[in-house]
Amino acid sequence: MLLPALAVVVVVAIYPLGKTVYQSFTNQEFLAGLEPTKRVGFANYHTLIHDPTFRDTVVLTIKFTLITVSLEFLLGLIIALVVNSHFKGRGVMRAIMLVPWAIPTVVAAKMWLWMLDDTNGVVNDLGMRTHILSHPHAWIAESSTQLAAVSAVDIWKTTPFVALLLLAGMQVIPNDLYEAASVDGANQLQQFWRITLPLLRPAILVVLIFRTLDALRVFDVFQVFFGYRLGAQTMAVYDQSVITQDGHVGYGSAVSVAIFLIISLFVVIYVTFVRVSEQ
Repeated sequence: MLLPALAVVVVVAIYPLGKTVYQSFTNQEFLAGLEPTKRVGFANYHTLIHDPTFRDTVVLTIKFTLITVSLEFLLGLIIALVVNSHFKGRGVMRAIMLVPWAIPTVVAAKMWLWMLDDTNGVVNDLGMRTHILSHPHAWIAESSTQLAAVSAVDIWKTTPFVALLLLAGMQVIPNDLYEAASVDGANQLQQFWRITLPLLRPAILVVLIFRTLDALRVFDVFQVFFGYRLGAQTMAVYDQSVITQDGHVGYGSAVSVAIFLIISLFVVIYVTFVRVSEQ
């Protein structure tokens, strides 16, 4: 019964991954025929280790991941706690909070790009009108604010998704536990720490893994905001640039394998941490 599913996994995941690993040991170029493809051993990986541009993309991607995942989890948890309570219009609020998540990422990025424009952007206009800003800022062009600007887009769009996953985890927690805790004199904060968080651990693990995977391979938001600007490339943008812009398929495959290993490392850390905490 598992054979059809395993066949699909092999076709759409294992085979492309294996081919990428194989290509990473070659000097294959995007335009075949310009140079004969041959095996070069670990030459691509040696170049990758000493590639300062790739190191910069790794640092930027990890910074983006830490900022967005932590804030999305915190805000998503707050929203989930609010929506999980009983109040009039709860169903409408659940539907409304998913609107940012429903907007395609490229559309959302383009919308925020206009909002953050230093000349006609609504963010600068609102900041000037409320005297929060003394002068308009080029949020996308200034190196000191570009990471915060692109992180704001991801947080605005993805926090509802995080809240939805955490809300689903909260709703499977039996109400009897909270009633028993109330009878024993536990206040809401104690119930949150002793009941909600421990029983929410599987949902938290799913949220952290999903969001970390997405953040580490982020492409579309950075591509819309910065294109291939040096100093503002994530690992995925750099990988795409190496393969399609420069035409180095072999080296680009090595970059892809490195991204895969970095993402796998984060997943192993999450799973190991959860297993240790459960013992």
